[in-house]
Amino acid sequence: MVIASRESALALWQARHIQARLAQLYPAADIVILGMTTEGDRRPEVSLQQVGGKGLFVKELEEALLDGRADLAVHSLKDVPMMLAPEFALAAIGERADPRDAFVSRRYRSPAEAPPGSRVGTSSLRRSSQLRARYPELKVEPLRGNVPTRLAKLDRGDYEAIVVAAAGLKRLGLEDRITLLFTPEESVPAAGQGALAVECRADRADLKAWLAPLHHAPTAACVTAERSFSRSLAGNCNVPLGAYAELAGNVLRLHGLVAQPDGARIVRGEAEGSLEAPKALGRSLAATLEAQGAGDILAALAQGGER
Repeated sequence: MVIASRESALALWQARHIQARLAQLYPAADIVILGMTTEGDRRPEVSLQQVGGKGLFVKELEEALLDGRADLAVHSLKDVPMMLAPEFALAAIGERADPRDAFVSRRYRSPAEAPPGSRVGTSSLRRSSQLRARYPELKVEPLRGNVPTRLAKLDRGDYEAIVVAAAGLKRLGLEDRITLLFTPEESVPAAGQGALAVECRADRADLKAWLAPLHHAPTAACVTAERSFSRSLAGNCNVPLGAYAELAGNVLRLHGLVAQPDGARIVRGEAEGSLEAPKALGRSLAATLEAQGAGDILAALAQGGER
C-alpha cells in the first residue's frame, strides 16, 4: 500500500501514524509513504482565500490516487473540502485528538493579558473573527506556513502571540508551547478539527475493507454533523464558520457559528439530535442560524463585502 502525504512535519506524522496502525493490522503488508508538495505548500506566503482554499492541500494527493501512484491519502479532516468528487471516498475517520484552538505566546498568558495593539497571528478567518469579537484591541494578522514555521515567526518577534490547532502541536510533541487552550465555546473549532481522514478511490472496495478497522464511529458521527452544517452553509475558508459536535450517550450536541470577518457580527447556536442522523442535525442547525442572520452574512461575503 502506498500512502500519499504532504511533506510537512505534521502531515508526515499523520501519514506515519496511519502507516503504523496498518502495519499492526497487516504485518505482512509493505506500506510506504509517497511524499508530495501541494499547491498550498508551494505558496506559503499567500492567504488561502487568495489561492483557492484548503482544497489546494489535497488536489495533488487525489491526482496520485487517480493515476495509481498511491492507494490512499491521509489528511487533516478540516482541510478536506466539504464536497468530495464522486471518484473519491473517505474510507476511515480516525479517533479525534484535541479539537481546541491553542493560544501560544512567549510573553503573555492569555489574550486578555496582551496590551492593545499586540500582534496575534492566525491562518484562519474563523479564528480571527472570533478573536476580533472578543479582543477588539488586539491586532489580528494573517499567518501562513507549517507549524514549525509559524512558531519560528513567533519566536523571532513577528507576532506577540499566535493561535493554532492544539492537535497539531500535540502530535509534533510541542504541547509545552501551548500557553492557553480556548474552550470550544470561546473559539468554536473548524468542522472536523483534530480528526484524521483516510481517503481512497470510491471504486476500491478492497481498500475500504482493509481500512475499516481504523474507523472510529463516535468521531465519525460528530464530524459528519459538523461537515453537514458547514456544507449546508457553503462553508469554506472564505467564510468564518465553526462547528463542533459532542456525543453524550446516543445524543449529539452540535454548536455552530457564522461570523463577519471583522467579528462585528456573529451568529451562533446549538442543537441536539440523534446519533443515527448526524447529517440531519447539521442541516437543521444551519437552517436555524440562516434564519437568525447567518444568511445575510453569507450573502454579503458572496458579494465581496460585509454588512
